[in-house]
Amino acid sequence: MKKLTLYTLIALGLTATGCKKFLEQSPDNRASLETPEQVAQLLGTAYPRANYMCFFESASDNANDKGFGFYTENTNVDAYLFQDVREDQEDSPEYYWNACYTAIAAANQALETISKAEKPADYAAQKGEALLARAYAHFMLATVFCETYDPATAASSPGIPYVTTPEKEVIKQYERKTVAYVYEMIEKDLLTGLPLINDNLYTVPRYHFNKAAANAFAARFYLFKQDWTTCASYASVVFSSGNIAGMLRPWNTTYKTLTYNELWAVYAKATEPANLLLIHTPSTWGRYYYTFRYSMDADVRDEIFASNPTGGGWAFENQTYTVGTNNYLIPKVNEHFIRSSVNADIGTANVVVPALTAEEVLFNRAEANTYLGLTDAALADLNIYASTRIDDYNPAAHTLTAQRLRTYYGTNNLQLALIQTILDFKRAEYAQEGMRWLDILRYHIPVIHNTAEGETEELTGDDKRRLFQIPQSAKISGIELNPR
Repeated sequence: MKKLTLYTLIALGLTATGCKKFLEQSPDNRASLETPEQVAQLLGTAYPRANYMCFFESASDNANDKGFGFYTENTNVDAYLFQDVREDQEDSPEYYWNACYTAIAAANQALETISKAEKPADYAAQKGEALLARAYAHFMLATVFCETYDPATAASSPGIPYVTTPEKEVIKQYERKTVAYVYEMIEKDLLTGLPLINDNLYTVPRYHFNKAAANAFAARFYLFKQDWTTCASYASVVFSSGNIAGMLRPWNTTYKTLTYNELWAVYAKATEPANLLLIHTPSTWGRYYYTFRYSMDADVRDEIFASNPTGGGWAFENQTYTVGTNNYLIPKVNEHFIRSSVNADIGTANVVVPALTAEEVLFNRAEANTYLGLTDAALADLNIYASTRIDDYNPAAHTLTAQRLRTYYGTNNLQLALIQTILDFKRAEYAQEGMRWLDILRYHIPVIHNTAEGETEELTGDDKRRLFQIPQSAKISGIELNPR
């Protein structure tokens, strides 16, 4: 069941004469937060309850046109054709925008409560989570709707509103400022909040910014900021136990023998060591991601999985299923249905999104070390990853070396070969999860989408359509839309 967001309800449901009376009411228990436990409960809602996978994956080079007769939705069609998405419900960019700002509102309400508490020190862990959650939601907004951070242009590129106080006006005016400003604010929240994180606060740490997730987010942030030393430093904290392979998904061992239902059950589970931060989201992506018209077909499957520089085969192919004709499913994103009430026949489709994972942290560290000239360290991390992903892995046959990478990619530039290896490994790792789009943004990778009608849409490296459109409804708050 699709629902209007709070922002839409406020904008459409209030008249000018009723605004003051509405604002004087207590909409929920946030107005009476009085204990650290109540604030902690509120912070469970400070994560974007929305899924980016559909529009990220559809816009990326992981999608192809399967032709007529396959399932379509506006988000899938418009993202594939690089058009403004004509959808505002689950899995759309507009839904994601609203969910991020809803999460930010919860974080800000918590922070305001903490600032007014008689003993703010009692809320230290909650303050840390609120700051990390606020930083993460703003970072994802900037990633989706703004130019990717570039030190040369960040001070002039339009950002998104960085909201630090609870909204107490029906239609408040905002300005976008710049990407540089947004990154400064993210970094401030990140550095203030991270030392306050306390895993003992959580019953299920993987659904909150636990220490590992906080450091993983820091590694991603500094990767985007191109601060390689700091990125590698935070990534290394995540692997402080020393057992890196034990934190990665066991694709070529345990996963290899699972049925698709069993793999669905464990992939986004809180007990899976690879999952550092999980976010529960309304979404139909789990139902449709392998049957969409614009998605992985045989050609894309082969492009991603046919070969790799180890010389071995990807273990992912053991769990790649053909569902009908030209529908390829890797059992990752599993839908579960939540009824509107105990006796209801209607409800909402949901999925759990692995928002931060150990694999991403390892890739981020390898990339940072590559740019730092620490190529042996980068190779070591990539070989650890390969040892859990290559079918029938044999170190004697499959170990990556500098010369092996140079030969495979046809270049004498080791740095270039390492970066290409990382990008190819990540593309395979995150197939059907949308994460490829982040690398397309960072590296300005061109994307060509062909259609069954014989048309071609090309997204060049500097195409303005790489930015998803800010919702039209945001114009009422003074926010300028993206030129596309």
